[in-house]
This record gives sequence, C-alpha cells and structure tokens, in this order.
Amino acid sequence: MSTVRELNRSEVKTAVRRAIEGSADEIIRLARDIYEHPEPGFMEERTAKVVAEALTKAGVKPETGIAITGMKGLRTFSGEGPTVAVIGELDAVKAPRHPGADMTTGAAHACGHHSQLGALIGAAIGLGVPEVASTLFGRAAFIATPAEEFIDVEMRWGLREAGRLGLLSGKQEMIRLGAFDDIDMAMMIHTSSSKAQRRFIVGGTSNAHVVHYVRFLGKAAHAGGAPHQGVNALQAAVLALSAINTQRETFQAENQTRVHGIITRGGVATNAVPAEVVYEGRVRGRTMTAVDKIAARVEDCYRAGALAMGASLEIVSIPGYLPLDNNKDLARVFTENVVTEFGEDALMTQADTVNAGGSTDMGDLSQIMPALHPYVAAADGTGHGIDYVIADYRRAVVDSAISMALTVVDLLSDNAAEARGIIDSNKPSMTRSEYVQSQTDRLRKIEYRGG
Repeated sequence: MSTVRELNRSEVKTAVRRAIEGSADEIIRLARDIYEHPEPGFMEERTAKVVAEALTKAGVKPETGIAITGMKGLRTFSGEGPTVAVIGELDAVKAPRHPGADMTTGAAHACGHHSQLGALIGAAIGLGVPEVASTLFGRAAFIATPAEEFIDVEMRWGLREAGRLGLLSGKQEMIRLGAFDDIDMAMMIHTSSSKAQRRFIVGGTSNAHVVHYVRFLGKAAHAGGAPHQGVNALQAAVLALSAINTQRETFQAENQTRVHGIITRGGVATNAVPAEVVYEGRVRGRTMTAVDKIAARVEDCYRAGALAMGASLEIVSIPGYLPLDNNKDLARVFTENVVTEFGEDALMTQADTVNAGGSTDMGDLSQIMPALHPYVAAADGTGHGIDYVIADYRRAVVDSAISMALTVVDLLSDNAAEARGIIDSNKPSMTRSEYVQSQTDRLRKIEYRGG
C-alpha cells in the first residue's frame, strides 16, 4: 500500500504553486464570467451560485446563504491548529455607463471584486493538493462575502426592517451571525490601478464612515396653481446640502474628512410640489471620533433645511465601517512570499498612515482579529469609474491566489508556529461580541419637525 511522502515546506509551496498555475485558465475564466454578470450587494444570487459550485469542485463544500448570499467553506489539515481565512467579495458597484454594466441594474465590476473571487478559488485549489494537507496544521477557510459596496441604502434598510438583516454590509452581518467566530486571522487582496505602481502594495489604512438615510417630508400641492399650499421637500434638501457645503472649510485636513451623497428620490412630477425627497449620504474620516464630530454637524444641516421650509425629517444614522488595521506580522509573512515569488521590485510598502480616503468592511474585521488587505496593481482607470477594468488578469487572479496560498502555508507549517505566534502577540481592539454591540448601539433613528 503506497503512502504519500511528507514534503518539506519548499516542496509544499512548489506543489501549491503548480496546482494554481495549472488552474490559471479556469480561475481567470471564472473571474471573467462573474465580470460579465455583475450583481449589487445582497442580490448576488448568480455570482454566489457560481462561486459555491467552484469551491465545491475544488473540494471545499461551502455553507451558503450566510447574510443572504455569503458563504464559507473549510478545509481541515492534518493536525489541530488555528484557522486562516481567505476572502473574496461577491458584489459589484453601480456604474451604468461602464462597458461591463448590467443594462437593468446598472451594476458593474468597476472595483475588481470579480478578480478576488477567481483568486479565492485559486487559493482553494492550491491548498487542496493532498501532499499539502498532510503537512499543515489547522484549517483554511474560504469565505465569499456580499455587499461590501455600501450602496442601495434604502433597499438594505428595508431588508433590516423586514428582519432579514441586522447590520447592513456583508462582513458586518457575517460577523454578527457568528460566521467569523471560529476564524483566527483573515486576508484578501483588492485590485488597484497599475499606473506607476509595483505588482503588490502592502500597508496603509482606510477611512471610517457612517451612512445617512434621510427622508425630507413636505406637502404636495399644484406647483403652478397653488405652490403656497405645499411644503417643498426638495428645497429643504437643497438647503441642507448647501448648509453642509458651508462646513467644508472647517474640516481639518489631518482627519481626511469626506462628506458626499446622492438624492435618490427628488419628487414624482414637475407640476407637483415634492412631498418626499430621499437622500443617501456618507461621512468619512480617519477615526470614528472625527466622523462623529462631522456627522453631528451634518445632521444639524439636515435639520436646518427642514426648519427653513417647514418640512419634517427622518434620519437613520447607520454604522458604517471602521478604519483598516493591517497586521504587521501577517504583512511580513505575505511580503516574504511576494518577494520570493516575484522579486524585490514587485512590492511597494506603504506607511500605516497612508489613507486613500475610501472605506472597507475589512476594516471592521481587522478590529476583531489579525487581518491583511494588500492591493494588486492590475487595473486601468479610476476605481468606481466607467473606465476601471482589469488590465492584467494573470496578475489580479493567479498571482494573488499564489501569494495568499503560500502565506497560508507559512502560517500553518511547523505545527502552525507562525500563526500561533501572531495570535499570541496581537490583541484585537475589541471582541466579536463587543463589536456587534458597538455597531448595534451606534444605529440611531432621528425625527424632526421643522414646521
């Protein structure tokens, strides 16, 4: 009876790399297929089905339907040890004029999440080589999360009111539901523009934010015959946004403050005084303290608009994302693999303080466990813009899969010594239960009558 020879770590990595390289066409094809069928957050039904089938084919049968469309599959290795998660995101953003946009929903993969899913499957394939399983300790989790792009807030709030959601983004809700309770550390790779950058970018942080779902409520009347009998909710919203703009010169540069939003409903007919206007807004900042300070001013601006027009106001302040804290030890292990595989010139390391201004729910995860969120420079165009497309699928999908899988090998080799050391030396800023309680407590409903 033949037995499988135990491999040394270098041989394990060779086997992992070979398996991923051998599946390159398959995982790139999967990423391209998802690109051609973009779906917005919590509606990624086809995407979830495709990813679940691919994980199953790779030998990882996932639990599906977590946080509506999310999933999680586990691969157990030879001995007891920590669990390391590799993550990909299922959703698309809205960019109706993007060449890959869905004609009905306007959804488009103008942020590169589809390539993450190809890399997720590639990592699952690489870490499924039989010889590998016998040499690692612990488990690898392969998790596809929904709804990272915090859009369609009215729809999400409706899901919460119907009892289908507790928190309104994918990782937030999966944390609340306990999907990360048995995960010890996590990583994922996001694409970025390839111009003037090296292959991988490690380090930096992201902004925290809160989300505002606001309804300005007035009174309908004939806009030509009797406008004086109405209360114009649109004018109330316009005044509120003007008031917000007057605050911008008071924002402190070091807080990286951003205030922005859209009016999703501005009235129903040009000949009727608008009786309801809906605004979805965002307040971002480097810290939650900075966010809360500006958010309070912004809420006053909403009230000012309502007061001036005699309108009523409903504000739902929704807990958004926390700043990203890239774990230095995970970054070290990942960096060593990138340099070994692709050379010194393939890596750019950023200071922890570098902040591009965006936000991610990977930040939330990084507050409760060691986490890593590098970038792979494989796209052209501006993120969330109509010109953002993956220019190098090999780099975005295959190289990312190899880098994450080899990092898992290092973490879980030698009785998972590296992973155990990271767990022992890194205390999260809050527990999972503390996180859920904090986010739940931050959700507020505010009503105001201006007339």
